[in-house]
Amino acid sequence: MRQMARTRCGAMTAALLTVAAAGSLVTGCSSGSGATDDGRAPAPSRSGQETAPAQSPSSTAGPVLAVKIDNVSAARPQTGLDAADVVYAEQVEGGLSRLMAIYASKLPSAVGPVRSARESDLELLRQFDRPTLAFSGAQHKLLPVIAKAPVHAVSADEGSSAYYRSASKVAPHNLFLHPKQLMQSAPGAAALTTGFHFGAAPAGGSPETSRTVRFPAASFTFAWSANKHRWLVSMDGTPTVTTDGKRVSPATVVVQYVKVRNSKYHDFLGNNTPYTETVGSGTAKVLRDGKVFDVDWKRPTAGGGTDFTTADGAPMNFAKGQVWVVFAKA
Repeated sequence: MRQMARTRCGAMTAALLTVAAAGSLVTGCSSGSGATDDGRAPAPSRSGQETAPAQSPSSTAGPVLAVKIDNVSAARPQTGLDAADVVYAEQVEGGLSRLMAIYASKLPSAVGPVRSARESDLELLRQFDRPTLAFSGAQHKLLPVIAKAPVHAVSADEGSSAYYRSASKVAPHNLFLHPKQLMQSAPGAAALTTGFHFGAAPAGGSPETSRTVRFPAASFTFAWSANKHRWLVSMDGTPTVTTDGKRVSPATVVVQYVKVRNSKYHDFLGNNTPYTETVGSGTAKVLRDGKVFDVDWKRPTAGGGTDFTTADGAPMNFAKGQVWVVFAKA
């Protein structure tokens, strides 16, 4: 398989701020110790050296759609999670988790529940070319930072008709998105400029039937299904299914060990907003085909994708299909 090319919010209304306080609608962090890219730097030029599986990169490829998705128990089951090409899981305030779903191959009819953005999301999204970021809102101090970032930010507080409230859940866990009202069509695999490689599994690896990743107040378990040839996702001990009953089951799971540091931001309860650093290097566990592989990861600059390599320095191929990346504290 060919590899993917690497390249790369408006004040909130008082009503949404009230919802924020009621449901921890808070944001990510600003720079603290250590040098990180907050997403405001100009996006580097795209080299076009690498190619995505089943589709060549193109300068006319549209942006991916990135949606911040609520992940507390009251938000489940989620909608449209199974249609994402990549799902990122990050730690937020109070040790809870939140998801960032990336859509390129197809756009589901609905996605949600949609929640707020964090500053570290901007660093993560720099690997895409001006992605469309859908989110419920953000802390007011973060909004100018988002406005300067190389993303097309569309928040619900701007009154976009793409968002709607569902009667199936209570606020603030009832905000949903119609993706096709934000984007005319899915951009295709060429827009997935993450640096991921897809292809045959490398030699080695160890048999793995289940792996659990724990945050202070959340957990993810991935159990191998030989029949489905997929990893069945459970969150906080409960099987993860979508609103239409589909079990969420990625083909590849990456447990990426990263630095998670404190920021200068806090939520209304005083909890610090963590900043997940996705630029740098470290180790990771890659789950595919019922095995676990020990790999290294490297992302030297925010404008590039992430290289995952085996012990001999060769690219770590992922299995074709959905990829979950869980950012675990190193």
